[in-house]
Amino acid sequence: MDAQTLRAQAFKALHESPGAFVIPNPWDAGSAKMLASLGYQALATTSAGYAFSLGRPDGAVKLEETLANVRAIVCASDLPVAVDLENGFADSPQQSAESLLRAASVGAVGGSIEDATGREDGPIYCFEHAVARIEAAVAAARSLPFPFILTARAENYLHGNPDLVDTIRRLQAFAEAGADVLYAPGLRSAEEILAVVRAVAPKPVNVLMSGGLKLNVAQLSEMGVKRISVGSAMARAAYGAFYQAAQEIQGQGTFDFADCTLPFGQINQMFKG
Repeated sequence: MDAQTLRAQAFKALHESPGAFVIPNPWDAGSAKMLASLGYQALATTSAGYAFSLGRPDGAVKLEETLANVRAIVCASDLPVAVDLENGFADSPQQSAESLLRAASVGAVGGSIEDATGREDGPIYCFEHAVARIEAAVAAARSLPFPFILTARAENYLHGNPDLVDTIRRLQAFAEAGADVLYAPGLRSAEEILAVVRAVAPKPVNVLMSGGLKLNVAQLSEMGVKRISVGSAMARAAYGAFYQAAQEIQGQGTFDFADCTLPFGQINQMFKG
């Protein structure tokens, strides 16, 4: 059995095991190695974190660049890797599904397709088109010789439309279309999370813990959440520390930030593996 199939089976088993698991979001090979060294069981890429590392805003990275980054993250550890495929880098169902297959070709064993268009004048695909895109992605995933975990994302809350009814309607349709995991980033309360979990049960639900929600892993697990991600939060934490260090040097002429950094030897040894 090849390495990708083993990772795929391990990833599938995580979704079938009791309780919730955290799937953190590296933005490059180095952050992936760090997370693997801490004992996480799977990784998911962050489109925003990777874009920031290139000096660009979220949504300004091309498919080819994303695939190169995915390949580097896959090669950084033995962990299963799921890919933030945004809208599949295309409007058409067939082209977005092709992006999924290309992610699998560089080692990914999971990925997400969202219903956000990337356009300010119409940020969310209409219901029928959004469902057709997930149907095409499901067909592509099922054509692979290993279990590829497809996550379908309903993006209302991230684009100024916190409509729980429409969000649940979309997630239920995505579940009916065959998506393996359902995900509505930006949910704002435990009550909304519970409503989503119950509406799509027994399908697993991914919850984004990156903003105002004050819930821990145990609480989310008790609520029936299966998977917990942090989006760009870890990348923003890293860039935040970097920015504050640079501000201290420029503004105060001091270097106190260095007292809080990881020792050189610890990081260097981590990257030797």
